[in-house]
Amino acid sequence: MYNLLIYLYLLGVAIYSLFDKKVRKMWHGERAAFGVLKRQVDPKAEYVWFHAASLGEFEQGRPLMEHLRRTHPEYKILLTFFSPSGYEVRKNYEGADIICYLPLDTPVNAIRFLRLVRPVKAFFIKYEFWYNYLHILRHRHVPVYSVSSIFRPEQVFFRWYGREYSRVLRCITHFFVQNEESRRLLEGIGINAVSVVGDTRFDRVLQIRDAARELPIAEAFSAGHRVFVAGSSWPPDEDVFIKYFNEHREWRLIIAPHVIGDDHLRQIRSKLKMSSVLYTETTPEEAAQADCLIINCFGLLSSIYRYGEVAYVGGGFGVGIHNVLEAAVWGMPVIFGPNNKRFREATGLLAAGGAFEVDGEELFAEVMDSLSSDAAKLEHVSQVAGHFVGGQAGATAKVMSAVGLS
Repeated sequence: MYNLLIYLYLLGVAIYSLFDKKVRKMWHGERAAFGVLKRQVDPKAEYVWFHAASLGEFEQGRPLMEHLRRTHPEYKILLTFFSPSGYEVRKNYEGADIICYLPLDTPVNAIRFLRLVRPVKAFFIKYEFWYNYLHILRHRHVPVYSVSSIFRPEQVFFRWYGREYSRVLRCITHFFVQNEESRRLLEGIGINAVSVVGDTRFDRVLQIRDAARELPIAEAFSAGHRVFVAGSSWPPDEDVFIKYFNEHREWRLIIAPHVIGDDHLRQIRSKLKMSSVLYTETTPEEAAQADCLIINCFGLLSSIYRYGEVAYVGGGFGVGIHNVLEAAVWGMPVIFGPNNKRFREATGLLAAGGAFEVDGEELFAEVMDSLSSDAAKLEHVSQVAGHFVGGQAGATAKVMSAVGLS
């Protein structure tokens, strides 16, 4: 049944690729993967294979790859992606020797792929459980590890109709899960090779913080001022926080929108009742005189947070919040909207007391007023946020030690 569904999916992707650019990239990338492997695989080398569905999973796997590169240079690294949103962004990542799409999980593709690569170990990040690849890896006695995985009762593996498919989980040599609930769920279906180690994302954000760039424009803008940083914001987020800062000029505002198209930038500036400058079109001297700095380019947000005193992370009024850890790692309170329940790091930060959930302008104003007027509270919440990230680091070292790659 699984293979029938995979072939039907393959047919659907082929048809849909005629009409959707993203799907077309994935379709062509998967078909080109075997050519990439034939050209680049060194038959004399030993490969460790890392598979990430998309960009978020890549960031969770990245600390593992960089640890392996640093401590065991005798191995080469193969990195595969399922989604264009991961591959297109990280196809030039220097930490891997070969990067390509993972061909769809048909029996023929899985056999052909593994004959070309012959990995000595495989790491599947978070949610990826491909039936044919995993069964062939087990047949070949290749250790397979699931890292930063997290399980919930509603997943197919734990439903009566999914018990047959749940057998694929028995192909995993060891699970390194994020929380105790995941361990209990796996134990409930007879899987005991499980360790609770946390999430490698905490290690990654600490790496990002330590590698943060100094930005002269942001430095000049923030010098001597209280600064609020809004990261990955969407229009509904901007409707919540811009009104407050239009009326409270004791704060300066940095906005790094999720979408940086001209229309969105014009929309943001139309809502502002203060002077603003675009990052790519200003100088440190001009930025120092402005009230709002708009980041109209990608790649700076993780470094921008260092210049703030309070952060807002967007997406909570729509698609779901973005990365709260990149802000919290700098030791500052984080504010976000109500669509955060599926994000363990956000709910954990809320429970610890390092974040605030807001449902609109009124509650946002209450939170900001309390942080603005109570220095002791601001300091306490900031410390909680920073300790929340630092206290959960270390998953990478635990995983690599357990698999014999410390």
